Amino acid sequence: MAGQTLEIKRSSAAMWGTHTGIRTTPTVAKYIDTTTCIGCKACEAACQEWNDLGTVETHQTGTYQTLPKLDAKFWNLIRFNEREVDGGLMWMMRKDQCMHCAEPGCLEACPAPGAIVQYGNGIVDVDPSKCIGCGYCATGCPFDVPKFHVKTGKMAKCTLCVDRVEVGLEPACVKACPTGCLNFGTKDDMVALGKARVDQLNKSGFKEAMLYDPEGVGGTSVVTVLGHGHPEWYDLPVDPNVPVLVRLWKSVLRPVGVLAALVTAIGTFAHYTKYGPIEPPSDGGSDEHPN
Repeated sequence: MAGQTLEIKRSSAAMWGTHTGIRTTPTVAKYIDTTTCIGCKACEAACQEWNDLGTVETHQTGTYQTLPKLDAKFWNLIRFNEREVDGGLMWMMRKDQCMHCAEPGCLEACPAPGAIVQYGNGIVDVDPSKCIGCGYCATGCPFDVPKFHVKTGKMAKCTLCVDRVEVGLEPACVKACPTGCLNFGTKDDMVALGKARVDQLNKSGFKEAMLYDPEGVGGTSVVTVLGHGHPEWYDLPVDPNVPVLVRLWKSVLRPVGVLAALVTAIGTFAHYTKYGPIEPPSDGGSDEHPN
């Protein structure tokens, strides 16, 4: 797809949500088909190489999964879940990464101005130069994605290869996938592709196949075809939502706090205007009484 200009749609700690005058750009999305993933981990290697993330120490824990969970230096993880289905064992493999929510909880929770931004094309990114490493973004994410980087003191996660998308390239993981289980394009096209695949699976006997694009976070820029209609089998929340306290802080408590500070400033100015500055006692403020 063609390159895109990266206008910022929303940024963390902004009092108001959407910037005015933004040019409309198509929302982009990554498509993941868990039924055609073979667990080769080419996407993992491509992500590490393109983003210069280096290597992460691993330990054998009796699974093919590279790490137990995502890491500040490992943004793309193939999860391996073995389950018994219809009397047999099946791998529930899924590519785990940032979901790039339309209503990102990480952005809502972040207190640092501009540390997390959402571009006009839907990609959610972290700006390390503005991140304070508080970790609040992790508390707002229902997918447990943002991780703290010990060496940099910043939070880190998948950027959906925003640098590649900006110049019209697909994300590195999509480029590396050998089975075609990954695709990239506009959100509308990827949803259409997912629905067509689900329909095909339904006709082939996978009656519970579904497209995972949860409404609780406004939909995501990573749409996933699940062969079995149980998101929890793939380590996905069934109904993800931004935590209530995060929404309360952003929509109620923070504006009230700003209003209270404004009222205090106005009151202070009014008092000064009416009564003037407080003058010290003419005798120097001594509390001693003459004999």
